[in-house]
Amino acid sequence: MPVNPQKPKPAHPVRGLETFANPNPARDYTIRIRVPEFSCLCPKTGQPDFATLNFEYIPEKLCIELKSLKNYIWSYRDEGAFHETVTNQILDDCVAAIEPRYMCLTADFNVRGGIYTTVVAEHKKPGWQAPMRIATS
Repeated sequence: MPVNPQKPKPAHPVRGLETFANPNPARDYTIRIRVPEFSCLCPKTGQPDFATLNFEYIPEKLCIELKSLKNYIWSYRDEGAFHETVTNQILDDCVAAIEPRYMCLTADFNVRGGIYTTVVAEHKKPGWQAPMRIATS
């Protein structure tokens, strides 16, 4: 059996986001991304916190490349951060990378001490207005 001399490079956490051109910038369309394996550390106790991150955005000129998003999210696993802080930081970094028309990040944290926490952070491009949705059923 031949040996492949080109081993794939293992993924590693990176605090950068790669992008690609929006294939249809003339249209408002929604991209939804669900990341069920987010983790960071509680800054008070050092215990791990786990969350599902739900992104919803309407791109302008750029979209987020998913593998880079995975590696970016992974970079928080050993960092201490309050739920509110980390949710807003992730939103700010994504907005800075792609300058979307609209982006919402909902972070659903797992139960901790009998308390569930959900943080919702939102960005709207100045001057952008959401199109009216039409009921179809």
